[in-house]
Amino acid sequence: MFAENLYPELMITIQKYISIQKKAILFACFCVILSLLSFTASAQEDPPIPLQVSTFQNLSFGAVIQGNTGGTVTIDPQGSRSVTGDIIPVNLGYQYAPAIFEIEGNPGAIVSIVNGPDATLTGNGGTLTMHIGTSIPASPFINTKTAPSRTQIRIGGTLYVGNQSHNPSGNYIGYFSVTFVQQ
Repeated sequence: MFAENLYPELMITIQKYISIQKKAILFACFCVILSLLSFTASAQEDPPIPLQVSTFQNLSFGAVIQGNTGGTVTIDPQGSRSVTGDIIPVNLGYQYAPAIFEIEGNPGAIVSIVNGPDATLTGNGGTLTMHIGTSIPASPFINTKTAPSRTQIRIGGTLYVGNQSHNPSGNYIGYFSVTFVQQ
């Protein structure tokens, strides 16, 4: 005789066990599939765009008349001009303005401005010293623009003017350096 006839209860128990086993396997497979679907894939973010810096406007102190002792001419980042000593500011068609740089880079990047050393301006047989001033926005700042939009950085400076014998009248020109560091 067959085992089915001898032990019918055993066969029912075995069939229930196999049925429970199949359900457990199906449940485990379902859980694995569900957990795989719940994971989100993320790609690597774009590499940082190197900062691109261009000069939009040069720093200019305009025209002044110097006295016997000299003094300073300061251009702030907003474009205002002030003088000390016996310097007299005049217009004479010469514009005064802060330097304006435009940067293009990753939005959210922290940008620091590192001023270079004082610059020497030469002209008409004399030299003047120029100290790089503060900036708007103040350093460090967060770049909020997405390329190709650009962020404008305005930088002022102070020009030290001596008397007529040290700094003869005329046009003076020079170069200064600032470094923009992206973090």
